Amino acid sequence: MRQILTSLFLLLSFVLLGQKNIHEQWTSTLKIYLDSEGNVNYVKWKNDTTALDNYISSLEDNPPAEYWSKNDSLAYFINAYNAVTVKLILDNYPLKSIRKLITPWRFKRFNLNGKKVSLNHIEHDVLRKMGEPRIHFAINCASTSCPKLLNKAFYSHTMEKQLEAVTKDFINDKKRNLIGEKEMSVSRIFQWFAGDFGTKKERHAFIRRYAQEPVDKNAKLRFLNYDWSLNE
Repeated sequence: MRQILTSLFLLLSFVLLGQKNIHEQWTSTLKIYLDSEGNVNYVKWKNDTTALDNYISSLEDNPPAEYWSKNDSLAYFINAYNAVTVKLILDNYPLKSIRKLITPWRFKRFNLNGKKVSLNHIEHDVLRKMGEPRIHFAINCASTSCPKLLNKAFYSHTMEKQLEAVTKDFINDKKRNLIGEKEMSVSRIFQWFAGDFGTKKERHAFIRRYAQEPVDKNAKLRFLNYDWSLNE
């Protein structure tokens, strides 16, 4: 029995270290082309996409396995979504908005287990079905009103800490949400994906929980216009 447990531990350790090393490629690349506000230097990045291409290939060559934990899968698919989105922009740059492209979210561009899938598939058929509403503040659609593109990869072993951080950062970002005691003017993410946050009461409570300023439980909720201009 001890030998079996030891073997399982070694296998899991190997898997986790392997995943971490793969995602380190993404972190190293992001550090070069992002500033602290999540703005992307597409002009510079366009000149050399080798590291990005290699990272996406590494993800495609190492798809999720049945024994992966939920956090393993979250890290894989969040990073995949963000990397593939950046690749899409770079392939079509210069560009004023991702919405200028034809079906940017429906075109199948990522190889998952030998099958091409779209960004919509990653977001709606995989990530949203994992029952984690905070993913909406981790994935980036290359637009100004989107949550910032984090300048490091998401990792399984730091997933909870990272999801908490990006959620708190987004909700208290005055460029994307205006939180007041009597009224909350928030991103349309909370409207488009309302069901992911539960009932209206639960969605309200979710926002209040992360708000740095005190908010009345009966505060009015309204939604801001969304700026789809490129995050550069």
